[in-house]
Amino acid sequence: MIFWIQTSMQIDGVMLRWRENLALPAISRGPPEVNMYEELSPENLISCITQSFREFRDVRKGKNTKYDMVDAGVGAFSVFFTQSPSFLSSQEDMKRTNGRCNAESLFGMHQIPCDNQIRSLLDPVAPSSVSPVFQEIFERLDRSGVLNNFRSYANNLLVILDGTQYFSSQKIHCKKCNSRELSNGKINYFHSVLTPVIAQPGNEHVIPLAPEFIIPQDGKEKQDCEIEAAKRWVAENGHYLAKHGVTVMGDDLFSRQPFVQALKDKNLRFILVCKPDSHVALYETVDFLAASGVLGYYQKRRWNGKYGEIYTYRYANKLPLRGDQEAIDVNWCELTVTHEDTGEQLYKNAFITDFQVLETTVEAIVLDGRTRWKVENENNNVLKTKGYHLEHNFGHGSQYLASLLLSLNLLAFLFHTVLDLADKKYRLLRSALRTRRKFFQHIETLLCYIQFSSWDELFSFMCKGLHLNTE
Repeated sequence: MIFWIQTSMQIDGVMLRWRENLALPAISRGPPEVNMYEELSPENLISCITQSFREFRDVRKGKNTKYDMVDAGVGAFSVFFTQSPSFLSSQEDMKRTNGRCNAESLFGMHQIPCDNQIRSLLDPVAPSSVSPVFQEIFERLDRSGVLNNFRSYANNLLVILDGTQYFSSQKIHCKKCNSRELSNGKINYFHSVLTPVIAQPGNEHVIPLAPEFIIPQDGKEKQDCEIEAAKRWVAENGHYLAKHGVTVMGDDLFSRQPFVQALKDKNLRFILVCKPDSHVALYETVDFLAASGVLGYYQKRRWNGKYGEIYTYRYANKLPLRGDQEAIDVNWCELTVTHEDTGEQLYKNAFITDFQVLETTVEAIVLDGRTRWKVENENNNVLKTKGYHLEHNFGHGSQYLASLLLSLNLLAFLFHTVLDLADKKYRLLRSALRTRRKFFQHIETLLCYIQFSSWDELFSFMCKGLHLNTE
């Protein structure tokens, strides 16, 4: 079905509007179908992940089943969610003293396994066991209308792909590790993962999606890599996401024909970084069009608060992605930002896309393209430096433990993002306490000494103590 879409975006006080003839799936954008807080409350989110724990594989035999797999899963998740390594031990102390603890009332645990027991129970559980939780939260965000506030050019959601390393050691390793030989001849073992997120220009939040682990694949002679993991992720999730209107974004690694074709096969739109060194044939065409005077060109001045910047856009449509007869045609655009007074180049990057690039659309397309950095700054770096300790070895195991714990850590980050978007009291507390570290320090201390019957009771107690108006 063909739609004419009227879109607008405000950039530096200037309202941009464009219309584009797009072949898009019929996407409902009606009013929210459910109450947002009810759908996205802490209790409902935790219930969602608990349900997945009931499907965990239990390989124990005989009578050695004192602890339930659900308690092991929830126990691991609770440590990431509270950002408190000592959470479970403090709850054992509280239960001995009071007869009940927050691990029970807030997380639904029945018994509290120790750390080593949790690691042993969870090691055989594949991370794919919790992947459905990411999709369930995505659907809840969609039903409650939250995702409508994340839509960008052509009313699409921007899904950014990027890989990151989360474990490294020269001693500890397993069959799932990749490896590299160091200059000193020693072998470094490591785990890496592809971490897709939904992002939007100007939006401080990112929404994590199900990860794809970069691990040795059966029947493959070469080690796995980021692009192969991305292909698997697209094959697994592409059809589902395309129904919701998605533009996939990534760095220059992803702008090769096999991956672009994989996106097209799943009806996913794309805006991908495209560098001259890796796309020689395409840039030869660009240079020819520029020399012929027919390359699209658009320039404007912007004031950044201190000095003027000159934004120069170049663009063209239907260029061959590579130099053979099987090349896919793509559209291309480039932005160069220079200092108005000195002429110093402040920024330069280019993108390929399947959106038609015109003078009226090039700014918005490039604006989305430049949003790619959010997967690093507002996802991976937050996970590494803001209390989630992504690169810390919480437990390596011999099968799946490292990757499962990474998934639970990502889900904890996702749940906190959802609460910041949907829960007024949570948002007030985050704003009042300013830093993540301070916020979680308050929660850790309170959960050590006071037993709360619900998350709302905890948040209300904190808001009252900080004199925050929740009306």
